[in-house]
Amino acid sequence: MSRQAELAILGTGNIGRAIAVGLAAAGRFELPSMILTRRHVEPLADLGTRGFQVQTDNRDAVRRATTIVVAVEPQQLDPLLDEIKSELDAERHLLISVVSGAAIAAIVRRVGKRLAVVRAMPNTAIAIRQSMTCLASNSDDATVLERARGIFDTVGVTRVIDEEQMVPATALCACGIAFFLRAIRAASQGGIEIGFHPDEALTMAAQTALGAAALVREQGRHPEREIDSVTTPRGCTIAGLNEMEHRGFGSALIKGIVTSADKARSLYRTED
Repeated sequence: MSRQAELAILGTGNIGRAIAVGLAAAGRFELPSMILTRRHVEPLADLGTRGFQVQTDNRDAVRRATTIVVAVEPQQLDPLLDEIKSELDAERHLLISVVSGAAIAAIVRRVGKRLAVVRAMPNTAIAIRQSMTCLASNSDDATVLERARGIFDTVGVTRVIDEEQMVPATALCACGIAFFLRAIRAASQGGIEIGFHPDEALTMAAQTALGAAALVREQGRHPEREIDSVTTPRGCTIAGLNEMEHRGFGSALIKGIVTSADKARSLYRTED
């Protein structure tokens, strides 16, 4: 007899896996109460061994769970919604979509039911409970967003935003993980060039980045105020900062975020 479940993640690729691992680490759900689906389940074998329910059947997962997280690629969304819509129950289900570029209205239209939908944009740091997750919903029922926040608050920081801000949130928060990682990589390469072993340089760069982020988060001060506190006249810090600006560091990062936002707007195209 099939077991009932609390949560089903449909399309457990990189972000779906990160969500599952983060929620397990947070103790938000018991592992057997989470169903993970994927067309080919071999990459999820280790999670199955840990106690997650792993399967290929999306419709069965929807029947047995009450919260459904859709985590497929944008081009896979319409076929998935067509597959599961007969199983979705507006009275029982909460549908959370982490699909880039897919508007709530398009999802509801495809499903053909007045379903409570939350659009969520976490990032892969959710696996270590350090995600920045933005949320938006089509429901006037405050408990819908409360239910979603109750999930994502356990794996990082959440912010409720207007849906039209979800594409910018994708660029800044989801893509942003890669941008900051690239900055850490570049800093570590600089460390190697000035004499550190690669492992040492990477550890030092990563910890320094973590410290910089913590200063902004915990003290609530603008980054430029923190920068001012470590720059001195004719000093080495201002010399390095000015060289980076001359090379376009700041403008390149800004342009990268804007370019990612433009791309995110075009990722999902409904088949209708």
